[in-house]
Formats: sequence, C-alpha cells, structure tokens
Amino acid sequence: MSLPAVSKHIRILESAGLIDRRVEGRTHHLTINAHPLQDATKWLNFYQKFWSDGLDSLERYLAAETRKDGRKRR
Repeated sequence: MSLPAVSKHIRILESAGLIDRRVEGRTHHLTINAHPLQDATKWLNFYQKFWSDGLDSLERYLAAETRKDGRKRR
C-alpha cells in the first residue's frame, strides 16, 4: 500500500472520530478512539436481536402453515 493511500485512510478514520492525532514537530502520534466503536456495537447488537427475533417468528409461522397445509414450503 502506498504512503498516499495510507494517509488517505488515516484521514478518513480521523474525520470519523476513530483516530486522535497529536503532532510533535514532523512526527504524528496516532491513537485509536474506541468509544465510537462501542456505540456502533450497541446499535448492531440491537438490530441483530431485532432481525433474529423477526426471522425466528417467520420460521415459526411458516412451520405452522406447513403443518396446516400438509405440504412442504420452500
């Protein structure tokens, strides 16, 4: 990966608030800011449960319909 490509990716992560930069002369010190990732994890966990519950409900419904009809559904 080229230096300009790395710099571009770092700038994107920095603008997203995932990296903090401290400059000392020509040296740039970067640290990861994990707090936004924790917020994203909470959001993903909520929707994972939401979709999982919905799909489980759909599976139960289809199984009940299959038992009623006596036919297999695909």
